[in-house]
Amino acid sequence: MEGPIPVTEKEERVKEMFSSAAKRYDLLNSVLSLGLHYSWKRFAVSKTELKEGDTALDVCSGTQDIAIYLTGKVGSKGKVVALDLNEEMLKVGDYKVEKNGLEKQITSVVGNAEDLKFPDNSFDAVTVGFGVRNVAHLEKALSEMRRVLKPGGRFVCLEFSKAQSRFFRKLYDFYSFTLLPNVGKILAKDRIGIYQYLPESIRAFPPQEELKKIMETVGFKDVKYFNLTDGIVAVHVGVK
Repeated sequence: MEGPIPVTEKEERVKEMFSSAAKRYDLLNSVLSLGLHYSWKRFAVSKTELKEGDTALDVCSGTQDIAIYLTGKVGSKGKVVALDLNEEMLKVGDYKVEKNGLEKQITSVVGNAEDLKFPDNSFDAVTVGFGVRNVAHLEKALSEMRRVLKPGGRFVCLEFSKAQSRFFRKLYDFYSFTLLPNVGKILAKDRIGIYQYLPESIRAFPPQEELKKIMETVGFKDVKYFNLTDGIVAVHVGVK
């Protein structure tokens, strides 16, 4: 891939890349994160403060790991909507949902984070995991997620961020720009550059404090963030 994707092409290019990787996405996530992505996702879900019977929306849900974890919070009486632009990724997630007997609790929907087809004040919590850096217009997507939250509801964003220590930054750069693209080519037969795009998109994404300010700009209150694994990933939490 040659440089960042132009905003006008981003939606279609990202959709194409993730479609190509959908069937191997979970395997690659586990291999390339050394299994840490599961604990990161569980931590994010713990910050929703959902309770039995609540409703939740997981945006950019992909293969629906976070949506599945959310059912543990909302219980059998609650509902979770798993939304993603990519139908192929959702299909992989639907298989996992059925395997876990969660079809009555989770509904998957093809949709765009920048134009959510839900009424205002619909959900007790909105989550997004490793997805907002892929949207074309970040503030628009964040505003939409805030719009569909109920007053007092929590927005929780799990995303790659900026490592805090110099050692981790150097290690992560080597891993991201040298090892990751090559491993992706071998394991995922990545021919259109998703595992080159990923580290480039991470580097271009706003770091912790900047993302916090953007969330405040679109109207979230009491914004906090939690660094995980030295800040390689961060969980941002905001309240409507």
